[in-house]
Amino acid sequence: MIKIKEAVIVEGKYDKIKLSSIIDTVIITTEGFRIFKNPEKLSLIRYYAEKTGIVILTDSDSAGFKIRGFLKGAVNKGKITNVYIPDIFGKEKRKEKPSAEGKLGVEGIPVNIIADAFRKAGISSSEESSEHDITSVTFFELGLSGKPDSKAMRTRLQKFLGLPELMSSSSLMEILNTMYTADELKEIIKQSEVI
Repeated sequence: MIKIKEAVIVEGKYDKIKLSSIIDTVIITTEGFRIFKNPEKLSLIRYYAEKTGIVILTDSDSAGFKIRGFLKGAVNKGKITNVYIPDIFGKEKRKEKPSAEGKLGVEGIPVNIIADAFRKAGISSSEESSEHDITSVTFFELGLSGKPDSKAMRTRLQKFLGLPELMSSSSLMEILNTMYTADELKEIIKQSEVI
């Protein structure tokens, strides 16, 4: 498992599932071309580009390159690293027929080839140990879950931090773990009057 600090941007949920077995970091899906009309997700991607840097890993077909180009233009500040998978022709197991261009997408590429693509792009395990100490217990203690107004409190926190509003509780926890420790989150909630 490669532990990296950068957030990784992929096209779809099956790409995310595949990468989750290889890398330990935040993985954000563009949902294909839907990213073009999703300002909240773009805002999240811009945030990560500035905070940790982002890695763009799209399919090696024309749609993948179009999404990659769009993201490059949409992210004004921060660090972007492109990871490219090779052109391998075939079809993914879950599909009835190959893609229009006949190339495998990220989900169909063997794990060792993806790991090698990360190494070639200069992305390797980060030295920092990322302790994920914001847990469901932390959320409960802070009132972010388990109370009648928890959802409203999470929404206020997301707005305060500039995060997309439509995140699930578990998605919010995952993202907060990449940004803060539990103690830092407690301090932010105390100071921001989110409660």
